[in-house]
Amino acid sequence: MSRKLRVIVDRDLCDAHGRCAEAAPAVFAIGEDDQMHILDETPDESERANVEKAVQRCPKGALRCE
Repeated sequence: MSRKLRVIVDRDLCDAHGRCAEAAPAVFAIGEDDQMHILDETPDESERANVEKAVQRCPKGALRCE
């Protein structure tokens, strides 16, 4: 049985730069409120590479995936 991918954000660190939304638009979005929103906290395994790219691109280190 494979483990489920889970996205975690540290809201104290997130400055909504939007690099996560560029890397994984099915998982992250910058809303009209200029805040980052997780569209899918447990994305399908097919999104793993994009989510890992988003984690790496976050300039504040606010994202991680388990």
